[in-house]
Amino acid sequence: MTKFINDADRVAAETVEGFLAVHGAEFVAVPGTYGVAKRVPGDKVAVVSGGGSGHEPVWLEYIGTGFADAVCQGDVFAAPPPNAIVATARAVERGHGVLFVYGNYAGDALNFDMAAEELQAAGIPVRTVRITDDLAAAPAERADERRGIAGGFFTSRIAGSAAEAGLDLEAVYAVAARANAATRSIGVASAGGTIPGGHEPTFTLPDGQMEIGLGMHGEPGVRRGPMLTADEAADQMMAYLVDDHPVDAGERVCVLVNGLGATTRAELYIIARRVRHNLDARGLHVHDFHLGNYATSQEMHGFSISVLHLDAQLQRYYDMPARASFFIGGQAAPAEVVRA
Repeated sequence: MTKFINDADRVAAETVEGFLAVHGAEFVAVPGTYGVAKRVPGDKVAVVSGGGSGHEPVWLEYIGTGFADAVCQGDVFAAPPPNAIVATARAVERGHGVLFVYGNYAGDALNFDMAAEELQAAGIPVRTVRITDDLAAAPAERADERRGIAGGFFTSRIAGSAAEAGLDLEAVYAVAARANAATRSIGVASAGGTIPGGHEPTFTLPDGQMEIGLGMHGEPGVRRGPMLTADEAADQMMAYLVDDHPVDAGERVCVLVNGLGATTRAELYIIARRVRHNLDARGLHVHDFHLGNYATSQEMHGFSISVLHLDAQLQRYYDMPARASFFIGGQAAPAEVVRA
C-alpha cells in the first residue's frame, strides 16, 4: 500500500510533530514520548487518554475543552509504554488525581495499569475507565470484556466535561463509567487497512463479502456474508444495537456514524439516513447526531454506528461546550454540578 510517509518507523513521531505544527498554540509535546498535553492544564481532575497510533483522530486529537487534558500514544496499533503514560499524566496532574480513559485492549490495559500503580505509589490517586462499547466483542453478560471503538467519543467527551465542571475524582470516574455503560457500538467492514511500511492489509475478505462486528484491527466479527446494500447493513446493525440495549419510545439518544478511513462521506450520509429512519420508527428522540471519521483504522473500508443512551445527568455534561481539533460542539454549561 502506497502512503505519503517518510519513514515507517517514524510515523507515530511525525504524526505528533504535525499535530503540534498545527495546534502548538494550545498543546505541547511531552518530552521522550508520543504524548501531548494542554499548555495550561486546569486546576481540576486530570483526564488522560491514549492508545496506539494509526486510529486518528482517536486518541491524539481527543484533547481540548471538554475532552482530555493529555493523550499518550504508542507506535502504530501498539500501546504506549508505562513510563510514557506516567510522564504524560504528570504533565497535567494538579493535585486532584488522574482519570485514565482508554480502549479495552490487552496491551493498553497492562501498560496503563502499570502506570497507575507507579502514580499511586507516588501519592497521586488514579481511577480508570476502559471503553467497552463494541457489543460484537463479547456477550452482554461479559460486557467488561468488550473492546472499545468509536463510541469512546461519547465517554471521552462526558469525562472531560465532568472534570471541567469541578467534580472530584470519584465523581468524574462515576460519570465517565456511566457514559461508557450507556454506549453501544457495532462496526462493519469490507476491506482492511495497511500498517505503514507493511504490504498486506490487516485482514482480507473475499470479493463481494463484508463482515459485521469486525474490530478496528481486524478482530473477528459476528456475521460474514455477501455485501449488503447500505440500508440492509444499517438495518441489521441497528437490530444488534437495540437487542443489546433495549429502548423505549421517547428515550433520548446521541448517535455517531463513523467512517473507518476509506469510506466516503456520501456513503456515511446514505447510512445515516437509514439509521435515522430506524430511530424514528422506534420513537426515539435524537438529541445529537454526528457523522465523519472519529475513530479510523488507516484506510479500512467500513463504518460503525454508536448510540449513547442519555439520562438527565449524562445530558448535562454532554451539553457543555466542547472543542477539539476535529470537533466543536456543546450547547450550554450546566447550571449546577450533578453528583454521580
